Amino acid sequence: MTVMEEVRALIARLSPVAVCDDCIAERLNLSVRQHANHKSRELAGIGGFERRLGECGLCGKDKLVIRRV
Repeated sequence: MTVMEEVRALIARLSPVAVCDDCIAERLNLSVRQHANHKSRELAGIGGFERRLGECGLCGKDKLVIRRV
């Protein structure tokens, strides 16, 4: 499974909860946080994914998050 597929699957599984890039990277054991950031930016606005400022459903911090709507 590619990183993109893993990120997409995690976000879809957590839907409708929004999640931040840091939590995505942590949950998927990505070595570089930027992998999560890059993939979530690619997903934003396509296929029902929305990226915005808000509260992460996993860590509770207010930051840029992505969710499937």
